[in-house]
Amino acid sequence: MGNSAVGTRELAAATPATRDRYVDLLRVASLGVVVLGHWLMAAVSTDGSVGNLLAVVPELQVVTWVLQVMPVFFFVGGFSHALAYRSRPAYAAFLRARLQRLLRPTMVFVGVWGSAALVIQLFGADGGLTGVALRLVTQPLWFIGIYLAMVAFTPPLLKLHERWGWGAFAALAGGAVAVDVLRFAFDVPFVEFLNFAFVWLAVHQLGFLRADGMIRLPGVLAVGGLLGAGLLVALGPYPLSMVGMPGEKVSNMAPPTLALLAHGLWLVGAVELLKGPGARFAARAGVWHKVVAANGIAMTAFLWHLTAMLGVYGTFLALDVALPAPATGAWWAQVPLRIAAAAALTGLLVAAFRRFERPAAHRPPAGSAPLAALGVTLALFGVLGLSMTGFGGLLEGHAATLVAVRVTAPAAIAMALVGWLLVERAGRARIPGQRSR
Repeated sequence: MGNSAVGTRELAAATPATRDRYVDLLRVASLGVVVLGHWLMAAVSTDGSVGNLLAVVPELQVVTWVLQVMPVFFFVGGFSHALAYRSRPAYAAFLRARLQRLLRPTMVFVGVWGSAALVIQLFGADGGLTGVALRLVTQPLWFIGIYLAMVAFTPPLLKLHERWGWGAFAALAGGAVAVDVLRFAFDVPFVEFLNFAFVWLAVHQLGFLRADGMIRLPGVLAVGGLLGAGLLVALGPYPLSMVGMPGEKVSNMAPPTLALLAHGLWLVGAVELLKGPGARFAARAGVWHKVVAANGIAMTAFLWHLTAMLGVYGTFLALDVALPAPATGAWWAQVPLRIAAAAALTGLLVAAFRRFERPAAHRPPAGSAPLAALGVTLALFGVLGLSMTGFGGLLEGHAATLVAVRVTAPAAIAMALVGWLLVERAGRARIPGQRSR
C-alpha cells in the first residue's frame, strides 16, 4: 500500500497542465454514483430474496433521471478513446492498450467467481442468498461488454466524426429513432437489440465532439434532452425509470430506447455546463490526488462492489441481524451501516485484486488487426453472455438468450477468455516487415 500511495502521489504531481482533469473527475464520479445506486437499491429480505427499492417505492423512480449516469461514463470514454487512438493509430496496439486495464481485472473476477461457483455447486450450497449471488454478481458485466464494443468501433466511427462531425452523431441517433419506430409501431421482432449499438455509440460519439471542441451550446443539449425524454415518457410507450425494473414490459435500459438517448443528451449537456467549476475543483491538489488514486482502482471496485454488498447481507443473515422491510423507517436507518460495511468490504477486495488493473509498462508493436478484431468480438459476446447467465447452474448447463442465440455460462467464459488472449497476442505480434524497437 505504501508503494502504491507513493506512485499515486508521483502520478498526480507529474500530471501535465494540459490534461483535462474534469474528464477524469467525471469518470470516477459516474462510476461512484453507479456503485452507490446499486448498494442503495438492493432490498434483501430475511429469506435471502433480493428486490429493488424502486419497485417497492415507484415514486423514487424519478431520481434515476439524475442518478442513471452510465451515459456520462460512455461520453467520457468517447473523449478518451479519440485522444488515445490519435496518439496510437495502430488498431491492435490501440485495442490492447485500451482493453488491458479492462479485461485483465475482468478475467480475474470471472476466474475467481467461476471457481467458487463450481465448489459451491459441487457441495450443493447454492441455495438462498448464495444462489442469488451466483446469478447477480455478473450483471455489471453488461457494461464491460458495451465498453468493449465502443473501443472496437472507435477507429471507424472516429473517421466518420472527422468527416461529418455532428452528422455522424445524427446518423446514429436516427438509427435509434428508426429502431424504436419499427419496434413499437410495427412490432418487428429482435430489431430492438440494434439499439444497444445505436444508442450507446451515439452517446460515445458525443465524446468525439467534445474532444474537438464542438459542443458549443451545452444548455441547448441539456434542455432539449430533458424535454425530449419527458415527452417520450409522457406520450410514448417508455417507462419513467431510466434503469431496468423487474417485471416491466418495456425497459429503457435493456435494450436501450430513444428515451434513454434523450436522457443521455440531458446529462451530457448538464456536465458540460458544469465544466468551468468542475475543472477548477479537479485542479485542486488534494482533489486531484484522490481522483488519480480512484482512477487506478475504479474498474476493480466496480467489478467487486456487488460481491461486497451481497457479502454484507450474507453476514447479516448469518449473524441473525434483523433486516427490516424495505423502505420502512428502520430500513432507512440501517442504510448508512450497510453502505459503510459494503464500502469497507469493497476496499478489502480492491486491495486483493487491484494489481491486475495496472497497465503494462512497455509499449507494444503495431500487431495484427484481424486477430485483435476477432479477439475483441469473442470477448464482447462472452462477457455479455456471462452477464445474462450468471454463475448459477454451471453443472446443469444453465443457458440464457443473448439476442437470439442461447449461450451457456461455460461457453461465455470460454469466449471471454479466448478473446482476451487473442487481444493480448494481437497487440504483441509483429506485422510482416516490422522492426523490433
